[in-house]
Amino acid sequence: MANEQFDRRIVFGTVQAGESTSDYRTRMALLQAEALEHWQKQLAEQSSALNSPSDRIRVWERRHQIELPRDPGHRLIKLITLDTGLSAEDVYAEQRLRAEARVQHVVVAAP
Repeated sequence: MANEQFDRRIVFGTVQAGESTSDYRTRMALLQAEALEHWQKQLAEQSSALNSPSDRIRVWERRHQIELPRDPGHRLIKLITLDTGLSAEDVYAEQRLRAEARVQHVVVAAP
C-alpha cells in the first residue's frame, strides 16, 4: 500500500513517463502559478483585518516556520507587527494568552 501511494505521487521537477517537453513546461508553469497563488493567499490572510490577531499570527508562523517568540523583547516582534499589520500590544496579548494556556496545561496535567 505504501508503494501505491509512492507511485501516485508526482515528483516535481522531473519529466513524467511519456510526457513531451511541451507538456512538461506547461505542467511546471501550472505548478509555479499554483504556488504563487498559494503564497499570495497566505500573504493576504496574514494581514487581513477579517482575521483575528491570533489567526494572523498563526499564518505568519506557518509562512516563516517559526513559532511566536515567548520573550516580549524579542526582535522578531517588530517584524511580526509589520508583516501582520498588528500592533505590538496585539502580539503581546497573544503571547500572554499562549503563556496562560501553557500554565493551565501544566496545572491540569499535574496529579
